[in-house]
Amino acid sequence: MIHYFNLIITSSRHLERRAKEELLALLRSFGDAGAVAEITNISGVLVGVTKLDPFHVIAKCKELVISEPWQFRHLLRILPVEMVVPSDVGDIRNAAIELAQHKLQPEDTFRVTVEKRHTDISSHEIIGVIADLINNKVSLENPSWIISVEVLGKSAGISVLKPDQIFSSVLEKRKMILL
Repeated sequence: MIHYFNLIITSSRHLERRAKEELLALLRSFGDAGAVAEITNISGVLVGVTKLDPFHVIAKCKELVISEPWQFRHLLRILPVEMVVPSDVGDIRNAAIELAQHKLQPEDTFRVTVEKRHTDISSHEIIGVIADLINNKVSLENPSWIISVEVLGKSAGISVLKPDQIFSSVLEKRKMILL
């Protein structure tokens, strides 16, 4: 698996190759012809590296799904990643705290979200060591910020992002129907 990545992508199982092609075509259209994506050993999960700001990629996907929803057939979710660290609770904690200190203001609320695959690390342990070191209020329902921890085997992708900075093709298409 790529040791550094700034995007985590999900697709339906057994459609990873098509999702990879779809992602690379989108990134080319956004201006990154040199982007790389790799199918992981985890069903339905890919990682990618783009020279573009991963948060910009999310915004562009949200714009594109409105005008050209058919462009998203195999990509289910795209999550920006700010730091990649070994899947060690201490390393994860340090990365999450470093990112949170730069973004969270005293009045902001937060939630820690952990998705883990191919690891024995406890989600409760990860949440506990991060939440204990942040003085802001926790809001599980409507946080200002999400501290996202995605453990993929031996690597973990960490981001501190606003709730609208995650792309879900299914949710975005559903929003269009409701409008």
